[in-house]
Amino acid sequence: MAKKKEAENQSVVEYNEKITNLPETIPQEGVEEITIARKLLSLYNLQQICSQIDKIRVIRGELPNEVRDLEDALEGMQTRIEKHKEELEELQQKIVAQDVKMKESAALIKRYEEQQNNVRNNREYESLSKEIEYQKLEIQVAEKHKGKFSAEIVTKTEDIAVFEEKRKEIEEILTQKKNELAAIIADTKKEEQELIEKSNELKKSVDHRLLSAFERIRNNARNGLALVLIERDACGGCFSKIPPQRQLDIRLHKKIIVCEACGRIFIDKQLVESQNLSEA
Repeated sequence: MAKKKEAENQSVVEYNEKITNLPETIPQEGVEEITIARKLLSLYNLQQICSQIDKIRVIRGELPNEVRDLEDALEGMQTRIEKHKEELEELQQKIVAQDVKMKESAALIKRYEEQQNNVRNNREYESLSKEIEYQKLEIQVAEKHKGKFSAEIVTKTEDIAVFEEKRKEIEEILTQKKNELAAIIADTKKEEQELIEKSNELKKSVDHRLLSAFERIRNNARNGLALVLIERDACGGCFSKIPPQRQLDIRLHKKIIVCEACGRIFIDKQLVESQNLSEA
């Protein structure tokens, strides 16, 4: 877990090193304070917009996943129906083959019986009798197979009827869910698109390394918060206690400071309030 947090914060560490290594000819304290403050405010504004986008997507809830699951279920049911229909056709062809075999055996029996009327000795008569008996057995076997195939056809037909009913139910639910999702998307699409455009514009004003760290932390956070305020002396993301000295460092804006517990980036509440007052 410690290694994972260390990897997540690597970009923030690299960014701090970049800031603290400014040329000596530049007034380092003033540049650091202005740069860090502005970067934090840019991240804060970006976080606010990202959170609004998250809220819009939360409204959709699990509908997109439900629609995908229903589509997969519908496809699976259709595949099952088609397979059963193919097997049904094969069974019908087998029954036809057994009918042909029975007709052939019946024709042979008739021919052998006619030949028995013209035999010259008992040996020929017995030979024809054996052939007749054999063909009768063939007919019995064919009838048995035909009965078996017919029973399978009945079962397959019943299964197909059940699957068709289930498919119809899935289609009805899927249509309902798609309509619900389409209605929600229609209501929020414009707002979401505007927010996405704003977030893309804000990202241009954020240092590339800091933005990479912000996005990585945000993707790993359950609530999508990568930048948080200190609330009641604790991290606004994981609620871990923040020591007084660390809180002072955060208020000084000398460097980007992250939570040692969850890796989220801190921003001073007074800095946010000063921005809100200037905008008002």
